[in-house]
Amino acid sequence: MTNFNYNEVKYGFDREAVVKRMKDQMSDFRFTHCIRVEQVSRDLANKYGADVEKAGLAGLLHDYAKERSDQEFIDEIKSKHLDSDLLNYNNAIWHGIVGAEIIKDELKIADEDVLNAIRRHTVGAPNMTQVDKCVFVADFIEPKRDFPGIDAAREYANKSIDSAVAYELKHSIEHLVDKNREIYPATFASYNYWISKGEL
Repeated sequence: MTNFNYNEVKYGFDREAVVKRMKDQMSDFRFTHCIRVEQVSRDLANKYGADVEKAGLAGLLHDYAKERSDQEFIDEIKSKHLDSDLLNYNNAIWHGIVGAEIIKDELKIADEDVLNAIRRHTVGAPNMTQVDKCVFVADFIEPKRDFPGIDAAREYANKSIDSAVAYELKHSIEHLVDKNREIYPATFASYNYWISKGEL
């Protein structure tokens, strides 16, 4: 397996040990997805001038808590006094925003650039950093993704990272509306900001 060195991000971070831990606690589907997102995040960071190590580490860990129980997320929201509105949503939102808190506690990741990229990979944010954008887009376009619009998503990612972010937010909102799903308010704030940049 690829031996990326994340010591510059978090001194002493043992990727091999964390990867083993992830493999033991995740489904194979989720684990292999995380490994692919790590690589694509690094590739995008290299292409668009982001910190490659931070993007890679956030990509690796972005779904670390994805398969945890709803009760664990609810307990975390309450114990950390996070926004109580989160309780009205579900894993689709929690695994990024709340999952970052679990990662901070369990893996002792203290780098806020890494944690923020994990928090923002579900709903984006206005004024995302380059690291945030790389992880956000990598999760959407990693090689095993296959859905209507994936070719366009990859074309936008090749054109510019900002256009890829705007496309992903537009696509995600359209999908949620089509499925009659509630939309977390921060997603609209992200969409409004990135679509106003005129990248699409």
